[in-house]
Amino acid sequence: MKKLDLCNPIIRYKANPIITAFDVNKVWIDPKFQTITVHNAGITEYDGDVLMLFRSHLRNGMSVLGIARSKNGLDNWRIDKLPALLPCTQNDNFASRTNMEELIENEQGGLEDPRITKIEDTYYITYSAYHSTIAHRVRVSLATTKDFKSFKRYGPVLKTDMRNVVLFSEKIGGKYYGLFRPNDNTLDHTGGIFKQIKIGSVENIKSGKWHIQEQPIMMQKDGPSSFSDKIGPGAPPIKTKHGWINIFHGVRSTMDGNPYVLGVALHNLENPKQVKISNIPIIFPSKADCLVSDDSYVHVPNVVFSCGAIRKDNGDIYVYYGGNDTVMNVAITHEDILAELCEKYPQEPTSGRPLYQLN
Repeated sequence: MKKLDLCNPIIRYKANPIITAFDVNKVWIDPKFQTITVHNAGITEYDGDVLMLFRSHLRNGMSVLGIARSKNGLDNWRIDKLPALLPCTQNDNFASRTNMEELIENEQGGLEDPRITKIEDTYYITYSAYHSTIAHRVRVSLATTKDFKSFKRYGPVLKTDMRNVVLFSEKIGGKYYGLFRPNDNTLDHTGGIFKQIKIGSVENIKSGKWHIQEQPIMMQKDGPSSFSDKIGPGAPPIKTKHGWINIFHGVRSTMDGNPYVLGVALHNLENPKQVKISNIPIIFPSKADCLVSDDSYVHVPNVVFSCGAIRKDNGDIYVYYGGNDTVMNVAITHEDILAELCEKYPQEPTSGRPLYQLN
């Protein structure tokens, strides 16, 4: 077995994938809920379990969200009998400030990529909501729950196209903070403002009155990098003795596609606008990330993508990630290793230029 160190900052779980569409389809037996993927899952701990809120493509192309639970977060996953969140209808629970009809229309294209942040006794879920008729119109929306049985919808976090939003799990200096990756109309979904992450603050998350800092705190400019053409927040930041660990995704366009990698950044505990970013990714996509049968569907090759991670008491961090947008995997790292990567091999936060010498 590989040793966890700066050359191997994360180790894949030997029994990956931990959940596949085959597993879900044994439970979601109604033909309309038969799925072809399980990926990009939000993760939290609830009622003695590690709870996974996963995304699945139904056969008609729409994504819905389901729940699986495991005592150790590695195996023996128990899948709820029905999806947890479908595109909303008038029968769902809406916060008083929302425009129900507008929100219903905005979710009819499907729900994707949930992130879960527990704040006090409430679980805050951010997810991408796709419009029913406007191509590529996506708004990250907010829902809350206390029991993962009933959910209250609050609508878009911002009234602008947004693809990734993750929340810090406690107030910092009297405010809540989030990381945001805006969308633009670039057809191949790389370049432009896809190359930046902004930070925002708000006094009440449910209010939707976010103040977004104009200057990105993470940005890539021209030049070779594993993150050169696209970045975005992945898992909600994890509080450690070193700082807030931010596991993000990055893309470098190649002649044969856009491979996704996972990177790591370290935010100051008292001022999350201050950030150190490892120039070296923690995991690259490989054949091991999408082990499926020969007749199984594979959605997007060469992708690793995380929407959730959990920290253990000993500092281990379990990173849950989708492989090829097709199956769910987990890999294990440690907070000391991730922090050391950011300290020893950093990049300039707003250009991506390495801040260490190769010679």
